[in-house]
Amino acid sequence: MANHTDGAVSAPKQDQGFRKGYLLGIAFISALGGYLFGFDFAVISGALPFLEKQFGLNAYWEGFATGSLALGAIAGCLAAGWMSDRYGRRSGLLVAAVVFAASSLAMAFSFSRNIFVCSRFCAGIGVGMASVLSPMYIAEISPAPLRGRLVAINQLTIVIGILVTNIVNYQLRNIGSDAWRWMFGLGMVPSALFFIGALWLPESPRWLVKKGKHSKAEAVVCKLGSEAYAASSLRDISRSLENVSKASFREVFSKAVLPTVIVGIGLAAFQQLCGINTVFNYSAKIFESIGASQDDQLLQIVFIGSVNLLFTIVAMLLVDKLGRRPLMLIGSAGLAICYVVIVQLLALKSTAVSFFLLGAIGLYAMSLAPVTWVLIAEIFPTKVRGEATSVATVCLWLAYFILVFTFPPLFEKIQEKAFYIYAGICAAGFVFVRLKVKETKGKTLEDLETMMIGH
Repeated sequence: MANHTDGAVSAPKQDQGFRKGYLLGIAFISALGGYLFGFDFAVISGALPFLEKQFGLNAYWEGFATGSLALGAIAGCLAAGWMSDRYGRRSGLLVAAVVFAASSLAMAFSFSRNIFVCSRFCAGIGVGMASVLSPMYIAEISPAPLRGRLVAINQLTIVIGILVTNIVNYQLRNIGSDAWRWMFGLGMVPSALFFIGALWLPESPRWLVKKGKHSKAEAVVCKLGSEAYAASSLRDISRSLENVSKASFREVFSKAVLPTVIVGIGLAAFQQLCGINTVFNYSAKIFESIGASQDDQLLQIVFIGSVNLLFTIVAMLLVDKLGRRPLMLIGSAGLAICYVVIVQLLALKSTAVSFFLLGAIGLYAMSLAPVTWVLIAEIFPTKVRGEATSVATVCLWLAYFILVFTFPPLFEKIQEKAFYIYAGICAAGFVFVRLKVKETKGKTLEDLETMMIGH
């Protein structure tokens, strides 16, 4: 069989040279960072009613306690970019696991509002590191025909983390006023598993070649596939790094790279400002507004997590077949329509709003949620991938903070009409994707580099 070095080659022929079981194992272990991301993201929704009583949170502190995760994530993103380029992707994942474990215990044993907020900020550092490193590591270790599905595993583990956390929160709801401490403290278990698993991971071959460790890079890629695949991969990686000097954040905004960085920032901000995370984080508040009991509120959160998981699996099946761009267009247009209907049903205090909220979650889960992470992991050139990914992800978390911090007071003042704002953002996002986002499915990272900045 001839050596194939081009991402345009049909997937079935290339697949024969890959060790899929090994690749899948690596992807799932790295994606445990995504599980912990999902845990810290979701645990607040079930714990918030308890925290309001424990610490007397008003709308401002409710938003800040939720959003402090995002502020920590910004710090984590910046640390991850520097750490991953200096010490390697694997080392960064190990540090993230330690941060997750320590912050879970700190939140569980918080005795004041300020201690809790600081602890949640620290949890955000772990989330930020994982949000950069897990998809980046999987993208760099994956063959082009499998990359979309393998990177989407990170999103799958995020939503599994959300669903499992929602179910645990629901089961813990009646154990007393300290239920929230157990909700946060149980994060120690997946944190320990993540650390142990990350010890087994090989280093990214692209990082090894970048650091001049060619023999170690060769050993890694030989474990990933056949000799022909290993040879072509090393050749492509070396070619992409020819005449490349040490990158800096200034180079992220150079004339050649800036258009791609703007696309990455736009996608990252849109994924959050589209508004869906108000449903994830404040579903209890939304359902309370139509008269649902606390038990019903927590049960609806479990339904939300279940739909999120189901449609993330759909996205994994479609991302390398239908493509990234069509999924983004479907998601942005569909969300805009759903939000308009949600406004009407919330105004009528109709329980039918649940179906449209779940529909919005499903649309997001099969489009903007996973595909944004796939694109961010793909579109930046190797030389500045760590720094550029950090910049885009910082913007994502800043947008998340703005969203979750502003929603409680916004919902207090204009109630359901807040969703008109998110509908408008989704319409604008549709136009942005249609005009600025190029299709990336089936192309090697090196081919994408030529396509994105070759001009």
